Amino acid sequence: MGTYLVTGAAGFIGANVAARLLAEGHSVVGVDNLNDAYDVRLKQWRLQQLQPHAAFFFVHADIGNFEALQGLFEVHQFDAVINLAARAGVRQSVRNPWVYMETNATGTLNLLELCRQHGVNKFVLASTSSLYGRHNQMPYRETANTDSPLSPYAASKKAAEVLAYTYHSLYNIDVSVLRYFTVYGPAGRPDMSLFRFVQWISEGKPVIVFGDGQQSRDFTYVDDIARGTIAALRPLGYEIINLGSDTPVVLMDAIRLVERLVGRKAHIIYHEAHPADVRATWADISKAERLFDWRPQTAFEEGVANLVQWYQENRDWASQIETGV
Repeated sequence: MGTYLVTGAAGFIGANVAARLLAEGHSVVGVDNLNDAYDVRLKQWRLQQLQPHAAFFFVHADIGNFEALQGLFEVHQFDAVINLAARAGVRQSVRNPWVYMETNATGTLNLLELCRQHGVNKFVLASTSSLYGRHNQMPYRETANTDSPLSPYAASKKAAEVLAYTYHSLYNIDVSVLRYFTVYGPAGRPDMSLFRFVQWISEGKPVIVFGDGQQSRDFTYVDDIARGTIAALRPLGYEIINLGSDTPVVLMDAIRLVERLVGRKAHIIYHEAHPADVRATWADISKAERLFDWRPQTAFEEGVANLVQWYQENRDWASQIETGV
């Protein structure tokens, strides 16, 4: 059994990856700064699911702080670092790009340098489908040119990918870069569309749709993402790998599904499309299939039903979470 450093352990993907590793019998050191980028109650709820495990150790720290991380590498011998700590979200990054560079680029650099210093030879980096832009042919392949990011978020993730390649090239650190496609599920991020739709429709709030609602997203269920992330721990050299559903869903179809599951009609208000948003996302996942036999297993309707069920079970506080627009 191994010992893994999981950064962003109170985050949506991080908590699910940590839970899966613990279920497999591994030890997990979880790092999170518990920032207020969105309601901390969600992060605390996720942590509460992990803390009963004797093999889970939580450290409240920021990956942008090199000294705070240094002690962890001196105390623990990690088999791998899974860097899931990130400032995420396209629109928020336009408003405050500096914090995105600090966490996503500098934080990644800190972890890579500590891996080098302490002989940790496996590094998994969370990246994003937001790197693919309007000029890329769909379905998006990892070989596509991603040198023209449309948001500071995407730019910061591109910087992290390039830094990871540099450390692979210089120091032979084995790196898996995972480009996640629109992850959703129970206790997900409240700035993501499906969490918003479930809350807004459940509570009778207006449903804000940017553009005409015909844009599509490659929604991917969080359990599938966690499974793929752990599969990517195997030695791969340096690889960039899409993890997506390969079945894009039109936004209006997602709203209709939530309406049916919740049992209420949506009151839709259309806003102008955001310039940093892409019209569609669609992952080519043949590389993940080839490298570690991964395919998503959760159908969209099943995944959204699980999200709705979680929301209903936690509605007393989940209904109060600020989702923004």
